[in-house]
Amino acid sequence: MIAVLMAKACNLHHSKSRKLLKSQHSIGMIVEMIHTASLVHDDVIDGSDTRRGKVTVNKIWGERKAILAGDFVLSAASVALARLGNNTVVSIFTRAIEDLVRGEFMQLGSKENENERFVHYLEKTFKKTASLIANSCKAVSILGNCDPDVQEIAYQYGRNVGIAFQLVDDVLDFTSCADQLGKPTANDLKLGLATGPVLFACQQSDGVQQTCYLAHQYCQEAIRQISMLHPSPERDALIQLAEIVLTRNK
Repeated sequence: MIAVLMAKACNLHHSKSRKLLKSQHSIGMIVEMIHTASLVHDDVIDGSDTRRGKVTVNKIWGERKAILAGDFVLSAASVALARLGNNTVVSIFTRAIEDLVRGEFMQLGSKENENERFVHYLEKTFKKTASLIANSCKAVSILGNCDPDVQEIAYQYGRNVGIAFQLVDDVLDFTSCADQLGKPTANDLKLGLATGPVLFACQQSDGVQQTCYLAHQYCQEAIRQISMLHPSPERDALIQLAEIVLTRNK
């Protein structure tokens, strides 16, 4: 949805046409497949039994078949990506997939120094969650032949919304019940992962509130960036989406 909305908003800004190109529509499908594959693998790593209120692939079929299923979806996304025939876009998604893997590795580790831990957490958050959103937004702007400044606006919107989304997700891991969230709660804490609420709580007691405030700052920057594009229903929808990120409860 983000990829399609961004494509139409960028197209209108660049060429006064909101028509969605076939290649841009393909990006929406490709990014969804990469995301789905990453979630299947993520559930194996975390040992999760539920995802979005449903039983996970690894719970039903076992870890081996779940890993292979994730690999298969990722390979299908790679084939679709190659068919676009745009080397720049292929390179962008190659980096996004690399970021996904590096982010997962970063989540398994931490830093001794308190300040380094928070920088590590934010970098992990970008690589594991925001990079795919940011690069998909940039990809559709490239396919629409937008100027570099518009490409950067698209990228920064995705980056900031993505980081805010993950910050809120980490808060919900503490404040929501499993039925509402659709997946196990307090899972990061059980796995020994230091997320925003924990890192802020090491400095002061209001870790959840501080993380929400940081998410708000990222959302405001996303709105500031996308507001530079010409007005359109799609641009307004992206602004609204950034606001919804802050108020969601699942």
